[in-house]
Amino acid sequence: MTDRRPLLRAIFDAAVAAAHPDMVLAAHLPPAPKGRVICLAAGKGAAALAAAAERHYLDQLGLPPSRLEGIATTRHGHGVPTRRIKVIEAGHPVPDEASLKSAEESLHLAASAGADDLLLVLLSGGGSANWIAPVEGVSFAQKQLLNRALLRSGAPIGEMNAVRKHLSRIKGGRLAHEGKRAEIVTLAISDVPRDDPSAIASGPTVPDPTTLADARAIIAKYGIKVDDAIRRALDDPRNESCKPGDPAFVRARFELIARPRASLDAAIREASAAGYDIVDLGADLEGEAREVAKDHAKLALRARSERKRVAILSGGELTVTVRGNGHGGPNQEYALALADLLKGTSGISALAADTDGADGGGGSATDPAGAMIDQITFAMMASLNLDPQAYLDNNNATAFFAATGDLLLTGPTLTNVNDIRVILVDRE
Repeated sequence: MTDRRPLLRAIFDAAVAAAHPDMVLAAHLPPAPKGRVICLAAGKGAAALAAAAERHYLDQLGLPPSRLEGIATTRHGHGVPTRRIKVIEAGHPVPDEASLKSAEESLHLAASAGADDLLLVLLSGGGSANWIAPVEGVSFAQKQLLNRALLRSGAPIGEMNAVRKHLSRIKGGRLAHEGKRAEIVTLAISDVPRDDPSAIASGPTVPDPTTLADARAIIAKYGIKVDDAIRRALDDPRNESCKPGDPAFVRARFELIARPRASLDAAIREASAAGYDIVDLGADLEGEAREVAKDHAKLALRARSERKRVAILSGGELTVTVRGNGHGGPNQEYALALADLLKGTSGISALAADTDGADGGGGSATDPAGAMIDQITFAMMASLNLDPQAYLDNNNATAFFAATGDLLLTGPTLTNVNDIRVILVDRE
């Protein structure tokens, strides 16, 4: 039996490298303005994006340090050294006090921007949790509770953000509203299916197509219990997000600098170079993790029965409807469901991981990125008498893979273009 784990890891690493700030940012940065460059960054890649911007403006363009300032808000453990741009590490996926502080400071700095300044907004996945600025009448604690309920509901990220935007003073175009006197350039690493600018970090600098009515419908759809303050806020027309035609966007432009499709393409090139025929399922998959795993397991078993040598690859962002009290994100749950469906089958190995280096978890930099499975996994399951279905029932994939030794631990990657899933089917 050939060990495919090094190849699986190389495929994943190729996807991550294609979206790293050091590789993708500099070519898109605008010229230095007459006034200041005010850099506001948010998300898991925020600090790395800020450091890359500093190198460009200070070292390559020779901008005087006094004309560069800003704040980069990133997840705990995702900071890197910077010179002029302050780094704040904040909570993710559940916001914390640092998220609140950084949003207020970012709004204040944006409001200080004048006509000769450049407001440079650098976004990556995780920005929605990193920047928290509750609307009037809603407390931080109430937003935290709602965020936890949304995360457990199984709602896709687009629906979660539709709710968040209507309870925020920074999301849904409101950051642009604060900085509207300046030129606003937003450069973003996409972590959302179909690369919708209004969904990346909840669209702080772009028009929002969703409405208060949409937010109320999503709360009802998932049966989320909210307190009276949230209900009143979602009924208040003053909390409607910024729409196309708003003066905030007259001097604003938005550009994607990395997207899930490009990272999936990099993964495909790595698998193809290893001699596999490619089954490309797309970069925008959504759905319940264990249900998607069932479909992918069928594809793998069919290819194995036909003695094909294929790599089945996909991106996107799956969800988990939490019913148990275990630990694990959608990639681990997907891998666990695959392990249950493929156990006893030789010649199939798989990896499922989040490109940011953390799949679910409690917000720690040491959280697993995902998991790998192969015949070693199946042998460990048997020897330890592990029942995958029991772990699935408790949403406890992390404990399962900790027992088998199959957790993928990468640490922070400093980018985020959603998930990469790879199934390798060999003839052996």
